[in-house]
Parts: sequence; structure tokens; C-alpha cells
Amino acid sequence: MSQPQQDDYVSVEELIEIQKEDTRDIIQALLEDGSDPEALYEIEHHLFAEDFDTLEKAVVEAFKMGFEVLEAEETEDEDGNKLLCCDATMQSTLNAEAIDEQAAKLINLAEKYDIIYDGWGTYYEGEDALYGDDDEDDEE
Repeated sequence: MSQPQQDDYVSVEELIEIQKEDTRDIIQALLEDGSDPEALYEIEHHLFAEDFDTLEKAVVEAFKMGFEVLEAEETEDEDGNKLLCCDATMQSTLNAEAIDEQAAKLINLAEKYDIIYDGWGTYYEGEDALYGDDDEDDEE
């Protein structure tokens, strides 16, 4: 995501607008690569916090909004500071407005709990995707 440096304050409204641009860029790149425009995608929104209690409060609220929340993991930022991260996921087609709505909810949630919303990602979907059913490996 083309998010400014952490020291530069960006309003919620500005961040939502930046994210809308990024959403359209991500969707365009997926479609240009041949990803299935009709597929249902697992949209993974990335959240970071400095402490577990704060992250937990935020993700409980995200869950109540309809997101599935994946287990938190510990990571480090570029300065070596420890952060906790997790993904709030929701299935969606590559509909920019629907993803914009998801992102806006989580950006506002991040602002409320003073955590970081770091954009979203998903995986290529198509007949030639590199991952698939494990059952295919069972062929002899």
C-alpha cells in the first residue's frame, strides 16, 4: 500500500481515499494477470498493534462486523520494534465498492483503537493457480 510514513499523520478520510486507489490498482493487476473476475476471493485486511489487549479489542469488534479474524502473530517493524499482526478476512468478489466498504470499516476501527490498518491482499484465482486441492497430490 502506498501509505505515508508512520510519522506523517494522515486523516481517516485521506487514508480511505488512498486505499480506494490501491484497491483499484490491486484489482486491475489481478485481472491483467488473468485472475477469474467472477471468483469469490478471500480478502485479507492487515491489522497491526503494539500490544495484544488492544489488538484483541479491535478484532472482537471486527468479528462482530462479519469479518473472520485469523490468529495474531508477532513481527517487527523496520526499526526492530515488536508488533502484533493479524488478518481480518471476508469473502468477496473483486468488487471495488464492496472492498472499499470493508476497508473503510477497518480503517475507522483502527483509528478508534489506535492500531494500524495496512491495506489488503488476496490470492490469484484461476484454473492455472499454483495452489489447489491437496487431493490432486494423491493421484498415482
